[in-house]
Amino acid sequence: MATCVHTKEIRDVEPSAQGCEECLASGDPWVHLRICLSCGHVGCCDSSINKHATKHYKTTTHPIVQSFEPGEDWQWCYVDEIYLD
Repeated sequence: MATCVHTKEIRDVEPSAQGCEECLASGDPWVHLRICLSCGHVGCCDSSINKHATKHYKTTTHPIVQSFEPGEDWQWCYVDEIYLD
């Protein structure tokens, strides 16, 4: 079973916006939202046209996001490509 050593980088963060930060600025729609657990950046998922959450990871290397959708609390590590419990 795969493990993740990046959980130590999880912080108590405040959301940067109530929607995808970049899509709100450009007027683009999104499908689902993710929040970076290192800094609080809110970005859109890979099903969205702009994939801002993944772009944020590639720019910052902040490894873990959590769903920012109501009723969802799963987390994903981009580095290890696994869901976290």
